[in-house]
Amino acid sequence: MIRLEAVERIFHVGDEAVHALRGVDLHIEAGSYISIMGPSGSGKSTLLNVLGLLDRPSTGHYHLDGRDVTGLSDEETAAVRRDKVGFVFQFFHLIPRLTAAANIALPMTLAGIAPAQRQVRVAELLHDFGLEARADHRPAELSGGQLQRVAIARAVALNPSVVLADEPTGNLDRATGRDVLALLEELNRRGTTLVIVTHDQEIGARAQRRIVMEDGRIISDQSG
Repeated sequence: MIRLEAVERIFHVGDEAVHALRGVDLHIEAGSYISIMGPSGSGKSTLLNVLGLLDRPSTGHYHLDGRDVTGLSDEETAAVRRDKVGFVFQFFHLIPRLTAAANIALPMTLAGIAPAQRQVRVAELLHDFGLEARADHRPAELSGGQLQRVAIARAVALNPSVVLADEPTGNLDRATGRDVLALLEELNRRGTTLVIVTHDQEIGARAQRRIVMEDGRIISDQSG
C-alpha cells in the first residue's frame, strides 16, 4: 500500500541544511497497525507529513496504492490526500464556530458530497463515536475526549484507507487516552491502516509493528 524509497527531506535554515529524513526506505502493507517512536527531532512528524502528503520528499520516491505520488501537482496531491488519508492531531484542529456535526461533515462538504448523503454519514459517525448527544455542541462546549472523538470521526468521514495520528492522546488524561486509542484500534480491526506517532512507550508497544527513528533514520523496525 505504502512504499518509500530512499526518501530524504532537507530543510534549509539560513546557510545550514537540516536533514530531517535520511535515506528512509519503508513498506507498509494495507491494514497494518504501526507506531513510530523516537526522541524529539528524530524525524517522526516529518515522516508522518510525507506519508500524509502534507510535505514532499527532497529526493526519493513515495508510492501510495501502487501510484508514484512524489511528483504530483498541488491539485492532484490534494485530491489523493482527501480520498486516501485521514489525519488525527494532538491539538484536534476543529473549527471553533462549527458544531460537532458540522466539523464531522466538513470533509464531505469540501468533497462536494450531496447534503442528504452527508447527513446520513454524519448521523452514522455520531452514533459510532458516542457523540449523538453532542451533535449541536461547539468545540468550546466539549471535553478533551469528546474533541478527539469528533476529530477522529472527521478523519474517517470519507472512509480513508489510512489514518495517520500524531500524538493523538498527548492532550488527554490516561483514561481518556485509552478510550481514544481503543477507537483508533477498532478502525484498524475494520481494515484501516493505522500509523501512530507517539512518545509514549506503552502506546507504541500496542502496535503490531514498531518503528524507532533517530536523526532522520529508521534505526529499529520490529513486528510481533
